[in-house]
Amino acid sequence: MTQATDTSGTRIGILSTGSYLPKEEVSNEEIAARAGVTAEWIERKTQIVSRRWAAPYEATSDLAVHAARRALEQAGMTAGEIDYLVVSTSTGDSPQPPTSYLVQDAIGAHGAACFDINVVCSGFVYALELARSLTQGRPGCHALVIGADLYSRILDLDDRRTAVLFADGAGAAVVGPVAEPYGIVGTDLSSHGAAHDLIRVEAGGSRHPASYETVAEGGHFIRMNGRGVRDFVAEQVPGALVALTDRLGVGIGEVDHFVPHQANGVMLGEVVRLAGLERATTHRTLQKYGNAGSASVPVALDEAHRSGALLPGDLVLLAGFGGGMSLGASLVRWGVGAPGGGPAGG
Repeated sequence: MTQATDTSGTRIGILSTGSYLPKEEVSNEEIAARAGVTAEWIERKTQIVSRRWAAPYEATSDLAVHAARRALEQAGMTAGEIDYLVVSTSTGDSPQPPTSYLVQDAIGAHGAACFDINVVCSGFVYALELARSLTQGRPGCHALVIGADLYSRILDLDDRRTAVLFADGAGAAVVGPVAEPYGIVGTDLSSHGAAHDLIRVEAGGSRHPASYETVAEGGHFIRMNGRGVRDFVAEQVPGALVALTDRLGVGIGEVDHFVPHQANGVMLGEVVRLAGLERATTHRTLQKYGNAGSASVPVALDEAHRSGALLPGDLVLLAGFGGGMSLGASLVRWGVGAPGGGPAGG
């Protein structure tokens, strides 16, 4: 496990947020029959009612660009002021070049150092911590962090374990210096490689290169051991959230807002109960947007911010968990800023 606490004189926080969801809304009724279930079954098992899927002409970088522009606009910044651009995705446009380079070119962030990370559904929290560490020692430095995934292209619509859950979207945040006492208080990141087979796409890499056989066998679809994932989340996530807040000297009951990965609504309810987060407002977007992978946390954060729900001084707990298996949690002291524009200061 990697632990990070801001003990320097420079506080780093979230200056603004942005998100983008594709226009096409796909209801439970539209996918239930092919997946061999009913719309009622999907809602009861997942609490998802609909999800967004990208248009045929949209790729992951396109979604990321929209979210990035909205975050920059809210921050009152231009792309030229960004020093680092990090894209978290497990569904990049192509194996090469990195998706972040396509985003850089599209938005004009020509002075930014760019890279992708792939930590699946924990990726945004990992990217946020990377951005904090990169900007910490450079006064006036700013990073643009984006979580974007386009899962509709790798779904086996006959597989009820995945077809009913996954969706497309992008969320972004501008990260930089903030005033005391706001900003990122501390972060914990952990990896559990022994459980790597719980969520997987088996073909398309160096072990099983794309071929006629891998396509015919469905090797390029996302596969998931649903029961194994639920067990992992129940066993690992609540304890990790409590451990982070304890390490930072904050009682779990002091958390005002919980912004988790939007994996499954029933699962989230269990996490809240087991972690003792009942007092916090849990921000959920899965009922209308589904599980958008690395985009889930920043999309939910953007919606919470723009609604005006996050107030100055509020403690906001971000949590990502998923394929790998991986877990990332970050505690943020939210700052001052107008929800519709201007810096968030978080």
